[in-house]
Amino acid sequence: MDILSIVGLFGAVGAILTGMTIEGGNINSLVNLPAFVIVFGGTIGAALLQSPMKLVKKALNMLPWIVMPPAQNFREQRDKIVGLSMLARKNGLLGLEPQIEIETDEFMKQGIQLLVDGCQPVLMRDMLELELSAIESNELQATKVFEAMGGYAPTIGIIGAVLGLIHVMQNLASPSSLGAGIATAFVATVYGVGSANLIFLPISNKLKTQVLAMSQGREMLIEGFNSIAMGENPRIIEIKLSSYVNN
Repeated sequence: MDILSIVGLFGAVGAILTGMTIEGGNINSLVNLPAFVIVFGGTIGAALLQSPMKLVKKALNMLPWIVMPPAQNFREQRDKIVGLSMLARKNGLLGLEPQIEIETDEFMKQGIQLLVDGCQPVLMRDMLELELSAIESNELQATKVFEAMGGYAPTIGIIGAVLGLIHVMQNLASPSSLGAGIATAFVATVYGVGSANLIFLPISNKLKTQVLAMSQGREMLIEGFNSIAMGENPRIIEIKLSSYVNN
């Protein structure tokens, strides 16, 4: 579990609310249903309009990575590659075939399959790098759904503020209704700017970090598979891949 995501979110929101309280403000004044509907409904709607369904589904599937990121143990992956190289050195590349059935990672499984099929090192590297590029591009595009929401939220917050002021102007003859309109105007701005900078943009950037970390792990696998295909010594492969582990 990535505890920093939870600490960061509650720390940021808590600091703002604490500062408001110290200044003498009332937290309840930030609760405004019309402003909430305008900002979050408008932001989500704009993001859905921009993004195809495939990317929206992918973004939602990736959202849990904020607190439960995919396991990235470079040392374990290095040791697995070294184990495969030792097995290939002992039994030949065909001796790796049973590993395909027990492997759960699709990228790892594809690499082992190419080794068993006797794919040439250069061709295998090209194929795996193409697969890596496609996976990384798809995942980075999905993170842009949240990035887009972070871009739209402040603007829609301003729209909410304008709508609140319009309500105020239409009811100047009724002083009792002015407070609600003014509250919606200011709270909508807070919701828009706050959600963008405390939720949507941090989520997007955190997911990008996870995607790049996973890509680095796959780059290590590509280097390892290529070394096995070239018949390199397992000890040399271990030393070569240790540069990924130590970074």
